[in-house]
Amino acid sequence: WRKRDSFQSLRALSDFRLCLWYHIGVKQVIVLKLEPSSEQHAALLSTLEAFNRGAQYAADVAYEKRCSSKIALQPFVYGTLREEFGLSSQMAIRAISKTCEAYKRDRRVHVKIDLHGAMVYDERIMSFKGLTHVSLLCLGGRQLIPLRYGAYQAARLERAQGQADLILRGGTFFLYVTIDLPTPPPIE
Repeated sequence: WRKRDSFQSLRALSDFRLCLWYHIGVKQVIVLKLEPSSEQHAALLSTLEAFNRGAQYAADVAYEKRCSSKIALQPFVYGTLREEFGLSSQMAIRAISKTCEAYKRDRRVHVKIDLHGAMVYDERIMSFKGLTHVSLLCLGGRQLIPLRYGAYQAARLERAQGQADLILRGGTFFLYVTIDLPTPPPIE
């Protein structure tokens, strides 16, 4: 009887997960290569470095105050992120968020942010301009940057959600964009 009860419990859990998957939907990440000019590359690099230096400053304060809540940390670091690091309002909020996500993993560890680590762009500081360009906010203003991608990414780009990660890999910038895949019909 125990085996049968545990089997039924496992089946119920499996049905719950399938139902949850069906209602939440499926997410996927597509990679888009940026092709900035040399001036745009320099602007992206300085923005990425300022963002991560700001996130490191926020991590230092979070560790000192033992604070992993975005709302609690914001009054301590927001003004400094805006003034000393030159971040826009939304970039400052994203830097605080990055810090808190990293700090929540283990509150005993002083978080170290990589200077060329990922930077999160959301719909307030990034927008797609057709299928060929993306507009990204940098420290000196918006930059309209050409994109390169394959047929697979092109077929899915219209499903892009409002958030992407700017990644620097081997001197080349990429956007890792989250997309929603169509929800499959329920299995009966």
